[in-house]
Amino acid sequence: MEEQFILRVPPSVSERIDRLLSEEASTSDEIPLDLCFSEDGRSGTFMIGNEEFPASLLDLPAVVESFKTYDDCALVKTADIGQMIIVREPGDPAPNTVEYRHGLTPPMKDARKRRFRREPDLNPELVQRVERDLLNILSGGTVENVNEQEEVAVNENAPNENKIVSSSPTPVEKPEAPETGTSNPTGVEPERSESEDSDDSM
Repeated sequence: MEEQFILRVPPSVSERIDRLLSEEASTSDEIPLDLCFSEDGRSGTFMIGNEEFPASLLDLPAVVESFKTYDDCALVKTADIGQMIIVREPGDPAPNTVEYRHGLTPPMKDARKRRFRREPDLNPELVQRVERDLLNILSGGTVENVNEQEEVAVNENAPNENKIVSSSPTPVEKPEAPETGTSNPTGVEPERSESEDSDDSM
């Protein structure tokens, strides 16, 4: 893989670069090119001949793949491009962000706002607390405020349990069912009729 970047220059500078890169340019007409950056790595100076132009290094909103071919049929990937150097005319304002707003093609205009989802709104204190807890766990410790959270959870669940117990209905005692075979609780045998005696004799 190669290391590549996009170089965007003003029209006047691009014509001079085209002449330098053309095959018809003679060695005597060559003009030196140079690019140097300051300590922050984002701002610098682009020099062509005796002229100097301010330059800025910006991040592209999306990674761009570059390819090359030897036979105009097969393409070989050479690099992933994620940054662009913008050369400005002297006096033009410098960009106030490190990321370029647009992509390289018209469909990627204002890509960060139109095509990417918004960054979530996170509470910085929550992020720092979670990070601190993770570091404590990795170092063999425990999460902070765990005991306090458990006590709060127990206190919150206690009234609910009491409510459940008090709201449960009291069981009602059912009357005992009579034992089988005791259809006559008085113990007195009923008198038989004449028809029953005749049936027994038969």
